[in-house]
Amino acid sequence: MNKRITRYIVLLFATALFTGCGDFLEESSQDNDYVRTWKDLNELLLGGCYMEVGQSSNYAFLLEANKGSFLHVLADETEENNDGGTGYQTHFDDHERIFAYHTWQQRTGTKQDYTDFYVENTTWTKVYKNINVANNILNSVDKVPQVMDAEIEGAHRVKGEALFLRGYYYFWLVNIYGKPYNPQTSSTDLGVPIKTSEQVLDVKYVRNSVQEVYDLVLSDLLTAEEELSQVTKPQKSIYRADINAVRLLLSRVYLYMQNWEKAAVYARKVITAHPQLMDLNTDKNYFMTKDNPENIFSMGGDDMCQTFDPALQGHRVSHDLYQSHSANDLRREYWYYTYDQFVGLTKRRGNFEMYPGAYKKTDIAYYHMYYTSALGGSQSEVSSLFWMRSAEAYLNLAEAEAYLGHDDEARNALVTLRKARFYPNSPEINTTASGSELVSQIRLERRHELALEGHRWFDLRRYRVCSVQPEKISITHNYSIYRDRGSRDILETRQFVLTEDDESWTLPIPHEVLEFNTGMPNNGNLWRDYVVVETVK
Repeated sequence: MNKRITRYIVLLFATALFTGCGDFLEESSQDNDYVRTWKDLNELLLGGCYMEVGQSSNYAFLLEANKGSFLHVLADETEENNDGGTGYQTHFDDHERIFAYHTWQQRTGTKQDYTDFYVENTTWTKVYKNINVANNILNSVDKVPQVMDAEIEGAHRVKGEALFLRGYYYFWLVNIYGKPYNPQTSSTDLGVPIKTSEQVLDVKYVRNSVQEVYDLVLSDLLTAEEELSQVTKPQKSIYRADINAVRLLLSRVYLYMQNWEKAAVYARKVITAHPQLMDLNTDKNYFMTKDNPENIFSMGGDDMCQTFDPALQGHRVSHDLYQSHSANDLRREYWYYTYDQFVGLTKRRGNFEMYPGAYKKTDIAYYHMYYTSALGGSQSEVSSLFWMRSAEAYLNLAEAEAYLGHDDEARNALVTLRKARFYPNSPEINTTASGSELVSQIRLERRHELALEGHRWFDLRRYRVCSVQPEKISITHNYSIYRDRGSRDILETRQFVLTEDDESWTLPIPHEVLEFNTGMPNNGNLWRDYVVVETVK
């Protein structure tokens, strides 16, 4: 990246939304002069709008300061691991950072003793910084010279990608900090602030409605589709969005909005262009790789394997998720590692070069040495949070068609995916289910297929307000209090419950944002009671 673009990115970041002071705000807009051609905007897009590819430490941007935010969106897919006894160094800091997310506290930075707080706005600020870069690109791209065909196509590509990313980020933000989309209440439900101008304004921001945010998301994605439809050369990398990524996200957005017809239309467009599925019967490679034939798009890092640890003060894949898989399900065999009560994730290849041949799967040290410890700080080939693949298109299609009452179409999409996930001739592959039973099967399949990829929390939220077969559940999480950061001694285990109609099905707005934007309403999250329970191994 050249120094001119690097400087431009730094200046943009210095004037990020909800941060900075008046002096920065007055000086920032002068630096639009650094952009001369669409190639400059392309470098800016790569350097300031996409999440950094391959980052692993602390799960890319999401866990820079508040590691619990990703575990929060995993909902009921993880649980505490108190099996312990390995003697490895415990992760007290990570354990405490998870506390407020894991137990749905009123403030996400709350420490376990309720006496102090961690910074809460790291994720919020990072995403809005990327949005701000997209805004600058979108307000500059039509002003740069476009004479040759390559320049015109390049400008369409940059504009389309910037629109896709801005739409993606707003979609993600509103599903974290706003209520799930309900057609009956979306115009009054509070979402997140919208900013589309490249100018940095010294104003107090307000929260736009959920409907307004979704309107922007759809507008961005539909325009991105138009722009990228004029690009003739295919993307050379899964780390750059193309029209298939746009259409898959449109399918997801329409599914969330309960527009089943359009969700199905866009899912079919993706499947027509990219029908490939990785058949676990014949392909024994690790799943989370850049060569997975299902890949459509990926950005950012992956830290899921390191989040789990057979040592104390760690987490594991929940027993409920693991045991909900059929014995004929190849995902149970290839995506998870078990030792006694511990369940770890092995979608991503471990770092077996660190201690070649030293540990076997039957050794208690296996997962810690090859995954938790060995992958720390290493680059990942694909992200789990911002990872898009063709399997989701089949699930979106199946769910939308089931809601429309098109059972045959829904079953066909479901069976196509299952053939690539179950042993041949497994009775689970084909189904005669219809109506309510078919919807339940599809939802369970979605939980299995997209496990630990950041979909579960959003799915549980939207099922709550779904006009077809609404479904509400409560979630119970245990949190153990240790004697000190180096101890394996548990003083007590506290149990917290997220009830069916709890306000904490929506994450609270970060405290720093509320302090800066005086008068901005929060989401009504309450302090939580707990009961002391027996520590479960």
